[in-house]
Amino acid sequence: MARKKKHAEHGNHERWLISYADFITLMFAFFVVMFASSQTDKTKVEQISSAVKDALEHGGVPTVVHEIMGGTVDDKGSGNAMMKGPGGSQKVISSAEIPESKVAVTDLMPSMTYLNRVLAAEIKAGKIEVHLDVRGLVVSLRQAAFFPSGGDEIAPAGMKSIEKIASVIRDLPNPVRLEGHTDSVPIHNQRFPSNWELSAARSIAMLQVLTGQYGIPNNRFAVAGYAETKPIDTNESEEGRTHNRRVDIVILNQPVVVKQGTGKPVRKAAP
Repeated sequence: MARKKKHAEHGNHERWLISYADFITLMFAFFVVMFASSQTDKTKVEQISSAVKDALEHGGVPTVVHEIMGGTVDDKGSGNAMMKGPGGSQKVISSAEIPESKVAVTDLMPSMTYLNRVLAAEIKAGKIEVHLDVRGLVVSLRQAAFFPSGGDEIAPAGMKSIEKIASVIRDLPNPVRLEGHTDSVPIHNQRFPSNWELSAARSIAMLQVLTGQYGIPNNRFAVAGYAETKPIDTNESEEGRTHNRRVDIVILNQPVVVKQGTGKPVRKAAP
């Protein structure tokens, strides 16, 4: 009787998957620890380290670490769509909790372009200077063209220029600061005992024109007098002193909160 040939046992050719899965798990844990090491939040680092250790012992690395790094996990093991940023703690926001207001920062570049065009003659004559700086859009009115020496009465010849500036201010929601400046030559007359009073009085005179004659609400303005403390040129020459004697109309580059549905701007405090 012939012997039956024993069939060769089939080898398990998928055993490598176990080692591969272990390798991937360890790599994942390594990168998680590297991420945690880069965070300044020590509490989160400890949480992630503890979570990785626990997950390696009991399984479920992705779920546990995902919960700490960002997003929450429901009872089905699925994360929500709202993720926390690295090192942050963000509340999950539902559609019912969308805020009713939005923040809009007015772009002042078009206004500067417009003023440079309509005030071209005054700028060329050295009466006005228009530029942008960290504060916002600055319109500098030289004292010689708008105020008498040692006085705060606005010259009638300068009213047309101020009207053009007022039209820009009226169309913008930004707050405005009126800053009076003088040169370093001391003043002492019957009305102004020092340059402080003179610089503040010129700012107030500009405020009264913009609010009274052009109807811009006074709650959009702030007034400041700097005397000779903020020169833009040297006080050692007559030309430099002429540049320093000025009133700056500063349209502030400041965020405003616009209430949806009303379009009414509400100034937001600067950080």
